[in-house]
Amino acid sequence: MSRRPLSLTIAAAVAVIFGLLTIVSGGRALFGGVDMGAVVPFVLWFNFGAGFAYVLAGIGLWRGGAWAPMLALGIAVATALVFVAFLWHVLTGGAWEARTMGAMILRTCIWTAIAALALRGKKPT
Repeated sequence: MSRRPLSLTIAAAVAVIFGLLTIVSGGRALFGGVDMGAVVPFVLWFNFGAGFAYVLAGIGLWRGGAWAPMLALGIAVATALVFVAFLWHVLTGGAWEARTMGAMILRTCIWTAIAALALRGKKPT
């Protein structure tokens, strides 16, 4: 049995924890009646749904699933695309919150790093 690199172990743990926090916070904003200010609905719904993918990717990375690096890459790309759409929304005068900008920067950076670590640690087939 080969050992998982420490960086991939940390990435997997971050993915699961980040995913659970994303599900809870997104669920509260969507279903809990919490006033979140000028939310951007497509960003909020994407992030809530992506939280489940974060947990799945983290478990896959932890268990060494051959599919997990590609899921991490897909999350990174999808997050970057939603970030671009959010930036377009901002630039065209749509209402938004500064915390959404910060969150999208953080999510894009985290998932780019996780995907890079996962792909680097991927065994050749």
